[in-house]
Amino acid sequence: MTVPPEPEDRGTLTISPSVVRKIAQHAADQVDGITRAERRIAGLGLGTHGASAKVGGEGNDVDLVLDVALNYPAPVRRIVGDLRARVTEEVERITSYQVRDISVTVSALLPDIAPRVR
Repeated sequence: MTVPPEPEDRGTLTISPSVVRKIAQHAADQVDGITRAERRIAGLGLGTHGASAKVGGEGNDVDLVLDVALNYPAPVRRIVGDLRARVTEEVERITSYQVRDISVTVSALLPDIAPRVR
């Protein structure tokens, strides 16, 4: 029976910043109070989008910049606090990277409008 090499001799695992970005965006979209915003270019509606994220940092330290839309009216401070906690927890749990900083921009407050047709 062959003995497997020691863990430190097995190689490395690198998680791409694009994967960290997708994890952060997905976690942000799961927070109560975060909503999808309409995407418009030159006045044309192009569907909707959820939270967007940018990833920076070095080594095992990650810096995140999030842009989100909130339901209106909303307790902004509470939702942003929940957002930071949820994103930090998910990124650290899935990737083992340490979230050093999260900057959040609330780019829209959107009313929850019921559909006209039921």
